[in-house]
Amino acid sequence: MPTIVVIGTQWGDEGKGKIVDHLAEKADVVVRYQGGNNAGHTVVVANTVHKLHLLPSGILYPGCLCLIGNDVVIDPAVLLQEIQTMRERGIDSSNLRISNRAHLIMPYHRLFDRLEETRKGEHKVGTTGRGIGPCYQDKAARTGIRMVSLLDPDTFAEELRQTLEYKNAILTAVFGEKPLSFTEIYQEYLGYAEKLRPYVLDTGYLLNERIAAGQKVLFEGAQATMLDLAHGTYPFVTSSNPTAAAAAVGSGIGPKCLDKIIGVVKAYTTRVGEGPFPTELLNETGDLIREIGHEYGTTTGRPRRCGWLDACVLRYARQINGLDCLAITRLDILDRLPEIKLCVAYRWQGRELTEFPASLKTLSEVEPVYETMPGWQCDTTAARSYAALPPNCQRYLDKIAAVSACRLGVVSVGPGREQTIILEDMF
Repeated sequence: MPTIVVIGTQWGDEGKGKIVDHLAEKADVVVRYQGGNNAGHTVVVANTVHKLHLLPSGILYPGCLCLIGNDVVIDPAVLLQEIQTMRERGIDSSNLRISNRAHLIMPYHRLFDRLEETRKGEHKVGTTGRGIGPCYQDKAARTGIRMVSLLDPDTFAEELRQTLEYKNAILTAVFGEKPLSFTEIYQEYLGYAEKLRPYVLDTGYLLNERIAAGQKVLFEGAQATMLDLAHGTYPFVTSSNPTAAAAAVGSGIGPKCLDKIIGVVKAYTTRVGEGPFPTELLNETGDLIREIGHEYGTTTGRPRRCGWLDACVLRYARQINGLDCLAITRLDILDRLPEIKLCVAYRWQGRELTEFPASLKTLSEVEPVYETMPGWQCDTTAARSYAALPPNCQRYLDKIAAVSACRLGVVSVGPGREQTIILEDMF
């Protein structure tokens, strides 16, 4: 029963898509288990860049069964456009299956997302405006609409009418907006229903069958540990749980079915949106890392905040997820730097902290405790083995493993599939 969960250990954008793409080559099934189109995975194949938002990364491998799990929230228009884009590139999506329990992002979700962010002003969370948060909010409030309801016109009409009556009352009375049209939304979404119907079924049942048959299953989430609703830098988090345990909840299997958990670590740290960021570099080095690494959001195009790698974050991620090994990505982005710093602890009110604090007030006041290491200042992108990496580069990687108390499994030195150094067999 070989199953692997790939999770991000920081604030997202660690390069999970590339690691999942590499592992998907040997996988029979790839499952996306949470999040929505507020995140994107970038995969480079033969110099072609694929930006995936809802489709599992396994869609690039013919014969790989791709499942969108029950805890994913789906914007039908976005998903259908993504399927069309794949089709235009000669990539078949007939191996895609969508959970009938997945919730739908509706037009009012996107509208409320933007209105709420505007209302919060300087206290905004920094959402993508895609409606993901409001959709999960409705799910928790038991007023959401699931894929199974969309496929039944009468049920869909009843649920939409009830929900829209309430939403329009808020839009008009609180925000002074015009009410949304039931007829327009109903007709639009019935069109989506017919296009999506062939893909929809009970993915949990199908997945359990495949696991029982001994097939290799790969689980991928969106976002990352520090954006987890329960364990991240709340309230500057996403609206679901990207952490490893959620792979079971979000796909309809038992937790005992999860065999190995891989934590993807960017060789430095980035963050999109608001919230404390102890190792952020508001200087020329941060700007240089952003430009070399093209650190702009896959979904939004927003410039990412850049900083040094934070071992406090990494240790916390290891604890929360039960990591088995690390996959270090974007190592080559540091090739030009004369020195590299690694945050090994925080200093706060005269004492040293090695754990990650829950209080954002504390987190905004901490001073990083750095260990400075010499850079390697040479090209690593052609390295195909650990031994081929420069000595200073190896020392930096060894230090990451030591301070996180987690072994190295993969090292990536570029966006290409071939630029992946495997230190441990996964499947």
